[in-house]
Amino acid sequence: MSFIHNVLLGLALSLASGCATTRTPTAAAIETREPVTILIAVDGLRPDYLERGITPHLNALAAAGASGPMRPSFPTKTFPNHYTLVTGLRPDRHGIVDNNMVDAARPEATFSLGNATQALDPFWWNGAEPIWVTAERAGIRTATMFWPGSEVAIRETRPSNWTRYDLNVTNAQRVETVIDWLRRPAATRPRFVTLYFDTVDTAGHEHGPDAAETNTAMAEVDARIGDLVAGLRGLGQEANVIVVADHGMTKTAPERAVPLQALVDPAKVRMIVEGPYAALQALPGMEAEVGASLARPHDHVQCWPKARLPERFHYGSHPRVPAFFCLAESGWIITNPARTPYFGGAHGYDNQSPEMHAAFIASGPAFARGVRVPVFDNVHLYPLLARIIGVSALPSDGDAVTLQSVLRQ
Repeated sequence: MSFIHNVLLGLALSLASGCATTRTPTAAAIETREPVTILIAVDGLRPDYLERGITPHLNALAAAGASGPMRPSFPTKTFPNHYTLVTGLRPDRHGIVDNNMVDAARPEATFSLGNATQALDPFWWNGAEPIWVTAERAGIRTATMFWPGSEVAIRETRPSNWTRYDLNVTNAQRVETVIDWLRRPAATRPRFVTLYFDTVDTAGHEHGPDAAETNTAMAEVDARIGDLVAGLRGLGQEANVIVVADHGMTKTAPERAVPLQALVDPAKVRMIVEGPYAALQALPGMEAEVGASLARPHDHVQCWPKARLPERFHYGSHPRVPAFFCLAESGWIITNPARTPYFGGAHGYDNQSPEMHAAFIASGPAFARGVRVPVFDNVHLYPLLARIIGVSALPSDGDAVTLQSVLRQ
């Protein structure tokens, strides 16, 4: 066994068991600390990224705990799945049905990542209660170092500590913020923390999932998770660390493009979403004509009225889902004639596709060692989170039995 392997194994065991180091104990080290639960999202982390030999810290956590592939909810987009992870509800139920969406109650408004006026309005988020709200109401202090929705006063409640999303905050600064929170006295120290990294997803979009740049971004995030583990050890802080992703990533190319006009007359629809799928509203009076156009067979794309989307997607009943939905084959893109197409990596495809699957790792005193779980739906994370944090899970689409095997008996 190599020296490096021994160091990594010791790192993981220290996190999992709370073993003390051999140095002189500090006040923080001898303090009796309750375990903290840290939920880390690595946006766009596909499970096979962990097999590339560039993630020693994540692999050490997996060896000391549980791991496996996780099936995202449909659509395989960032905001819908982040909200599913912390509510246990599929997007069709919690209401964040896309990164971009409209609501008949606000016909002139569009929810989008770049529209802070709408994205920070509780109107869009109040359809479900994220676990930090439940925890705060139960008297458990929470802190969010970025997470979709965490900046919003959902049902009039925010985390005790939260930060406005800013992509200029480096990954190292994000980790240091979490460590700073955990340096606090017990009365103001959070017991549930979220931490979000976006750089792997960004590199995957720009360069594709197999590019050197994506590997570099993955290795950097892994190093920062190593910094987090070292910081926890330095504080003598036991932690249940759960690492997840919202979706995977696949490669696109200009030769795998379907222009919207090949499906329907662009002048007769409002295109809410483009890319791996198109979400469309027919303009007034055009419903029948648009429906007939989309019902025809199309190469590399299948279209449905929202009421006829395949049942396995669990999607299409929420009023925010547009009237028509066209899904491209994996790796194909539906392009908008009003904009220049973008090609790199993409997600949003069928959630059954392995390339859309997300990573899951859970390590710490609550978890069994060396457990490998088969692929599971991400709604099942929520009841596990609730149990670890110590709150009563709200009714959800998740089943507590699914991940029972990852817990230390």
